[in-house]
Amino acid sequence: MTPTSPDPDLAAFYAADAQAYLKSLPLSHFMESTEQATQRAITVESFELIRVARPDVQCFSELLIQYPQPGFRKPGKVVPDNFVVVHREPIVASGSYALANQPVGPLLVLEYVAKHNPRKDYDDNFDKYQAALKVPYYLIFYPDNAELTLFRLTEGTYASVAPNPAGRYAVPELELEVGLLGEWVRYWFRGALLPLPGDLLIERDAAREQRDEARTERDEARHRLEAERQAREAERRAREEAERRAEAERQSRLAVEAEVARLREELAKPRGGAAG
Repeated sequence: MTPTSPDPDLAAFYAADAQAYLKSLPLSHFMESTEQATQRAITVESFELIRVARPDVQCFSELLIQYPQPGFRKPGKVVPDNFVVVHREPIVASGSYALANQPVGPLLVLEYVAKHNPRKDYDDNFDKYQAALKVPYYLIFYPDNAELTLFRLTEGTYASVAPNPAGRYAVPELELEVGLLGEWVRYWFRGALLPLPGDLLIERDAAREQRDEARTERDEARHRLEAERQAREAERRAREEAERRAEAERQSRLAVEAEVARLREELAKPRGGAAG
């Protein structure tokens, strides 16, 4: 899509254009609803987990995309809430994502529309993703009424993706499914629901508690075994002491009996008569 070595002059041009765009934005552009912020956090956290298994899957948040416009000197611009690219090397994008200087374009863009905070022209964005950027997948989520639609580019036009039997929408290139769980868009990677940090903390604490309980049970079992060993040892010593005493008494009795027998023999011997 672009040279392997970015053109420094082109990079400087896009950086200046990005700065000018940033300065032109009204203050309201930097405000967002809690729903939008929450959903973006869920998306970023989920894709961080995906990247452990798929380092080529890279997710960006609130980053300006700049793209060439035929017949215009200035590039076109659009800022998705999130977008995802697939590339084996880490993408360096500081301040903006200039397609002319990047190796790949977005595979998936995600936008979250809050009724009380209309910061963007989503109809205009739809056209940009479909016609100018030709993004293969576009997800749009309305948190106010929990409405989710995933579009796939087919022959140059977006068509909505039908849910699978589980009620989720597949993005095969990412080994990913998206769907609503509770109030939010959630992500299933290779068939498994990606947990959120709170879920991971709960699982960690539960696992730690189980380990502590298992350790306590092992310690108690070890103490019981040691107590039983000590009891057996005390019983053995007591038995040996009793046997020793019994043997000593037997030996003493035998000695007494032998002495009595000797005395009887002595007494039984005839004694010499007195002289007449």
